[in-house]
Amino acid sequence: MATTAIPATITKGGSFLLEPCRPEDVFTPADLQDDQKLIGQTAEEFVTHEVLPHAHDLEEKKEGLMASLLKKAGELGLLGPVVPEQYGGAGLDKVATTVLAEKLSGYGSFATSHGGHAGIGTVPLVYFGNEEQKKKYLPRIASGELLSCYCLSEPQAGSDAQNLLTTAVLSPDGKHWVLNGQKMWITNGGFADVYIVFAKVDGDKVSSFIVERNFPGFKVGGEEKKMGIKGSSTVPIFFDNCPVPAENLLGEIGAGFKIALNTLNSGRFTLGTYCMGGAKLTLAVSAKYANERKAFGHSIADFGLIQQKLAEMAIQTYAVESMIYRSAGMIDVAMTAAAAGSDKIKQAMAVLEEYAIESSISKIYGSETLDFVVDEAVQIYGGYGFHEEYPVARAYRDSRVNRIFEGTNEINRLLIIDMLMKRAMKGILPLIPAAMKIAGDLMAPPSFEEPSTAPFAEEERAVENAKKAFLMAAGSAVQKHQQKLADHQEVIGALSNTVMEIYAMESCLRRAQKSAAARGEESAGVMVDAARAFIYDAMDRVEKEARTAVAAVAEGDMLRIQLAALKRFTKREAVDTIAMRRRVAAAVLAAERYPFEGR
Repeated sequence: MATTAIPATITKGGSFLLEPCRPEDVFTPADLQDDQKLIGQTAEEFVTHEVLPHAHDLEEKKEGLMASLLKKAGELGLLGPVVPEQYGGAGLDKVATTVLAEKLSGYGSFATSHGGHAGIGTVPLVYFGNEEQKKKYLPRIASGELLSCYCLSEPQAGSDAQNLLTTAVLSPDGKHWVLNGQKMWITNGGFADVYIVFAKVDGDKVSSFIVERNFPGFKVGGEEKKMGIKGSSTVPIFFDNCPVPAENLLGEIGAGFKIALNTLNSGRFTLGTYCMGGAKLTLAVSAKYANERKAFGHSIADFGLIQQKLAEMAIQTYAVESMIYRSAGMIDVAMTAAAAGSDKIKQAMAVLEEYAIESSISKIYGSETLDFVVDEAVQIYGGYGFHEEYPVARAYRDSRVNRIFEGTNEINRLLIIDMLMKRAMKGILPLIPAAMKIAGDLMAPPSFEEPSTAPFAEEERAVENAKKAFLMAAGSAVQKHQQKLADHQEVIGALSNTVMEIYAMESCLRRAQKSAAARGEESAGVMVDAARAFIYDAMDRVEKEARTAVAAVAEGDMLRIQLAALKRFTKREAVDTIAMRRRVAAAVLAAERYPFEGR
């Protein structure tokens, strides 16, 4: 089992908005252990040698091919990352599972299928299955003997678990639950053996069931004709008086919503990781093409606007990677503490819930960064990017669904603020006192302290001021709308975007500082350029989103005061980001890959 070597300080989910952290407290790819790297190497080699050679046949839906590749992955131990060792799995920590997911991203359809089985198709059994269910299913799922999937979405409800129409009624003899209804967009549904199905009991109690393919009344529909991830199986599932043994109830009656929510928290984080890996691979093929492609007597890599694209692709990917590995490290610290408790499973589930905000950030920022990267890749390829025989065309198509998977990005934006507000109201996160303090400070005269000239001082100020901008805007929004804030989704969206930028800015900065401390600022120079360029531009986005929120909730003198404060918060010296991006682009082109790998 891989073990994450990081300080044992437990950080509360969402506390990055309030509490400072030190570079040494943040986990980065430079902290990966040899066994974690080996897991990634095994996964990468499997995709390269076993999956990619069959990409064309997978895209054409060759019968049984994806299932056989998943089973091969099981033989190598790649299907049981979250399954405890006592049930035949690898029992990996969060960092190791993150490395595994990243390196499996070489072919989007396989990554999707792997996540549907080893992630959301397995997590419910690991955390909510009883001992008999775990012994019966988990060893065979980890080995690939049985392939699994997750069945929540429905035609009318999407992934809204509270409004499911599928029902489960206990038979008169109490031996079976009889399921009726339909599920939609089920990944792996065409070939899976085990289905984690959500249905309502007694009209309102969302519950979860383990359904096997051979149960009577169970039917699989035809494969959906999709825009992308064509190699994966996506089908509707039908239940027509389908009897499910009473012992196949997963968890308790009415626990289904909790099971679904915590499973999605885990899945969202992993989805962001798949996107990060996909962005790195797309950057690599784009850099290689830019070096080789000639136009107007030059390699197109010589052109400034191509360099700008490659640099920004790398910088955005750097931000996502910094956030994801930081979050993975925090989760591992909390999981280690949970493992020492009396109820390990309950405490482990509490950890997944604790970092639901960071998981939603991973999903949103990862999927939107990948969309940006593949779009720029098509542009770098020019007309060839529009041809199916070139790799970026498929990457472009495959990427789009990630903003819909695991709850749309819009839903996740709403969830980020909803979770923060709930924690604030419970006193778990002291957001309200912090916002009140900022509001009070607005009336104070401006400080004329000399700015620090220490290394990274400007970036430190930017991160601190971005947090102040959020607290000011969020406090104003809550003061005006109070319990009805949820009705103002545009304001929530602006606040959520600000939260994500803050987490990205701070993660980039701490990673660059940690690298500079270990290797010297000159050796870490390109990473420092990436962090500084990202933070400088992120402050523009913070200003825009905070201004949008404030203008929607304040008026008159208060609006003028808050806008003046926002201008003060976001004021900074101009820097030459073009020069920074040129240096990042040079590193990308020299290596023909993402330049911060393992750093």
